[in-house]
Amino acid sequence: MLFTSIACSSLAHAEEGGSGHYMPGSMASSIDGVPATETVIARINYLTYSGSFDKDVVVPIAGLAATEVDVESQALGLTLLWRPPVEFAKGWSYAMSTTIPYVTIDVTASVSDVSKSIGARKSSSVSGIGDIILMPLMLNYTITPELNTNFRISAYAPTGNYEVGRLANTGKNFWSFEPTASLIYLSPKTGREFSTYGGITFNQTNSATDYKSGNQAHIESTFIQHLPMFGGVAGFGATAFWYQQISGDSGSGAKYGDFKARSIGGGPTLFYSAKTGNTDIVAELKWLHEFDTNRRAKGDTIFFKILAKF
Repeated sequence: MLFTSIACSSLAHAEEGGSGHYMPGSMASSIDGVPATETVIARINYLTYSGSFDKDVVVPIAGLAATEVDVESQALGLTLLWRPPVEFAKGWSYAMSTTIPYVTIDVTASVSDVSKSIGARKSSSVSGIGDIILMPLMLNYTITPELNTNFRISAYAPTGNYEVGRLANTGKNFWSFEPTASLIYLSPKTGREFSTYGGITFNQTNSATDYKSGNQAHIESTFIQHLPMFGGVAGFGATAFWYQQISGDSGSGAKYGDFKARSIGGGPTLFYSAKTGNTDIVAELKWLHEFDTNRRAKGDTIFFKILAKF
């Protein structure tokens, strides 16, 4: 979602840029839920990713082909969310948000023009504003005091920098639209939370390369046990995710034909919340390891989120 990864031989192929807009595992727990009551939320999101592609994976990237790819990325994002005093019906609430990311990417790979067979080892580094995430429609329905369901539509705008022939880019140069639904169970009596999110990303065409990446589906689930601790509430649990490309790539730039990428991973999740005056402070830290990938980079992601709820 907040980084671009790269890669490329003739045996296996990967989606353009080696990843979609959505970062697997990024939305997975109650900290990502739509608030049920009127509020303003300011949130800082930080992630760091380190991974590499299998040697036989081919990724067309901005008119290049790359193999033996190593990628390091960091992203710092600011999310602003507003839940206005609007209710469509009993139990329903509406919110909207935007996330502005600043991205740093370092890529090392063997690259060649897609029309040539000779490659050379190259490195590319870039920093700057990434593709802004807009969520104009976010809905929450309170089923019971312990159970909520959410629905949202996300739009990834091509605001990041993109250059044909460059390995690392902070943007993907196309729009993506993503409906996501979730179910969040959080018991104040037992402190147990179980959250699950599912969404589909619909990608548009990259006009610079005439490449349309296939659509992707993802499911994330988190279990956390919350306990009174350190003057607030601490939580300990785990997050797991499944990410699957469900349609093939197309366009004249998709020179390697149809394929479908996959990633499965998970890891520990830590949570903490406390109240300062009238402001709620909530934080989450998680490490996600990719156990099984196909035509995508395999590596580790660290997510850190902290928000103030006014």
